[in-house]
Amino acid sequence: MSAELQSVVQSSEGVGTGAITSMPILILNVHENCNCRCSMCDIWKRPAGAELQVDRVRLYQESIRALDVKQVVLTGGEPLLHSQLRDLCNMLKECRVRITLLSTGLLLKSRAEIVAECVDEVIVSLDGPPEVHDSIRRISRAYQVMQDGIRAVRKISPRLPIHARSTIQQANFGCLRRTVGAAKDLGCDSISFLAVDTTSKAFNRELVWPVSRQNEVGITPRDLVTLDAEVELLIAQHGEEFASRYIAEDPEKLRRIANHFRQQLGLLPLRAPMCNAPWVSAVVSIGPKSFSKMSKPAARGARPMCT
Repeated sequence: MSAELQSVVQSSEGVGTGAITSMPILILNVHENCNCRCSMCDIWKRPAGAELQVDRVRLYQESIRALDVKQVVLTGGEPLLHSQLRDLCNMLKECRVRITLLSTGLLLKSRAEIVAECVDEVIVSLDGPPEVHDSIRRISRAYQVMQDGIRAVRKISPRLPIHARSTIQQANFGCLRRTVGAAKDLGCDSISFLAVDTTSKAFNRELVWPVSRQNEVGITPRDLVTLDAEVELLIAQHGEEFASRYIAEDPEKLRRIANHFRQQLGLLPLRAPMCNAPWVSAVVSIGPKSFSKMSKPAARGARPMCT
């Protein structure tokens, strides 16, 4: 077992019910850069950066097998920027893992063949209907480019699962129903929602954002009535989508997103979510201290592990 993965297992001994002997999910941050300029994220501000080397990941193959990893999530930055993506995926496939690609969707068309042949599942970031999505991404025609990319992938691999994930924030909290419609328009197989993170050092933030910046991106007290109403209308008008799990969250979990913002605003007592991530996943990033246990879901990470 590689020294880095061994350290994850050893450092977890005595936590919870005991030592970790398996790790179902491995998250690889494969590229430092991103091709969007999203209002809620600073990753795009990084200078031209490095990518995770295939030879380095190859050193983990024995550990991936020993820890019975089931799913590898490729994230970043934008993983489709990786210059050796096919080689990376082929090497991971030797370990018999399922590969999930998290993407902005802007490079799906140009890399459609690699995606269709090498990836088991795609999750694209969707911020709303076309005009809202483009505004948040700050990329002209971002929605249309993503749609073209999804069609290109579907042409090669019609059954490849492609899901949408939407981050609820100031610029889109009033159009959740239209966001579901946009996911259908794109041809996505499902959509999930999560609350924007404005209070951590994630997403290339050197410091936690000041309150003024948090208020620009997050939900303010005066927004909560509108958010609550939009959530209830979504629940009332999209019963079929909830029943079929096209909308991944159940109604109560969507309501908890609104309450999450209330907690951040001091309107409800803070409540730590139940989270199994440190026991089931780890992250490999680029840099000298690059291997860590998960304490929260990745930015655009695998399907939520915290409830």
